[in-house]
Amino acid sequence: MGLLTGKTVVVTGVLTDQSIAFHIARLAQDEGAGVILTSFGRTMSLTKRSASRLPTEPAIVELDVTDDDDLVVFAVWLGERCETVDGLVHSIGFAPESALGGNFLHTPWPDVATAMQVSAYSLASLTMATKPRMGSEASVVGLDFDASVAWPTYDWMGVAKAALESTARYLARDLGPEGIRVNLVAAGPIRTMAAKSIPGFDEFEKVWLERAPLGWDLTDPAPAARACVALLSPWFAATTGEIVHVDGGVHSQGA
Repeated sequence: MGLLTGKTVVVTGVLTDQSIAFHIARLAQDEGAGVILTSFGRTMSLTKRSASRLPTEPAIVELDVTDDDDLVVFAVWLGERCETVDGLVHSIGFAPESALGGNFLHTPWPDVATAMQVSAYSLASLTMATKPRMGSEASVVGLDFDASVAWPTYDWMGVAKAALESTARYLARDLGPEGIRVNLVAAGPIRTMAAKSIPGFDEFEKVWLERAPLGWDLTDPAPAARACVALLSPWFAATTGEIVHVDGGVHSQGA
């Protein structure tokens, strides 16, 4: 019997089979869960291709988390097809080009607002769209990148990640009385499609290769995926509002 046997888990952010979200979906299925994916627009073809590589090809729901109508349709879709949703994985982040790469002091507000809405506010909006189908032991897990310090070139995405961390804490506070847990996994850098689009990503690689006490494999999303699946499971029934660092220990080290 697997950790997630009989449970239904919604996973966002599956693009290629190198993405952390893909490995979460695969491991969730290996542990007995029924998985539902979301995607939209130009990324839908990538998601469909990756979905075909999972042990069981899952349903894919069209969802743009910045579109209120999409969120309503998504909630209706879940209501029609799922008795309960036991797990939700938020693997969503985006910042316009002007919000990254050392342009922090000159990024216009509309681009900052986009980064905040997509990368942070969406944790709340997606959770609330899913909530009507969530049971009393449901778990929400978001993918994070340590926002306790300022990173080179990360700029407004770093600010958005700080907002994501705060959003998770407030959701944990307000949904805890209903038994819904909300936690984040702060993973070290992985050479995913999304990461490669960040200007100066090689600077992150250098930090991890030099400073991780346990070492760090830039090509292996599995450790972060395993942490997410553990948090989705009953093994962490008394944990909420937490950030679990899966980064080889870099977050614990000084300069």
